[in-house]
Amino acid sequence: MMTVVVILYTDRRGYLFPSPRNLFTYWHIPILEYIIIMARTRTTFDPFNAIAEPKRRELIEVLAGKELTVSELVSEVGWNQPMVSKHLGVLKEVGLVSEQKQGRYRVYKVNANILKSIHQWVGQFDQYWSNSLDHLDDYLDKLQAGENQDE
Repeated sequence: MMTVVVILYTDRRGYLFPSPRNLFTYWHIPILEYIIIMARTRTTFDPFNAIAEPKRRELIEVLAGKELTVSELVSEVGWNQPMVSKHLGVLKEVGLVSEQKQGRYRVYKVNANILKSIHQWVGQFDQYWSNSLDHLDDYLDKLQAGENQDE
């Protein structure tokens, strides 16, 4: 499988064209049409897209086993409040984090049921990684045995 990366620029009219270093023919696609055609999946589409962002994973790690308010999360992670709220909103929308109102505050906690489905999906690859690491261990043992024989 080969991946081709083309760096595209826009001119004043909004048309895309490749950089002069590319050997491809010029593309004349209005930028709006390009954006519509190449639309990405929203990060709020499913839990996998939501946890693709490292900052959201960090929030989940901080919330693991705890119930915290936004201000407590801000002090834990050291980000500004709007950033924490934005990422909490995405996590809440996909169901990874639940919100409960306690007086004037909203307390957030991790929804373990949604994380369990992610864990189960990733778990199917455990055997593969386990086998790969075992093969690597065998290979390294052979290399060490060969070096010891050379001495």
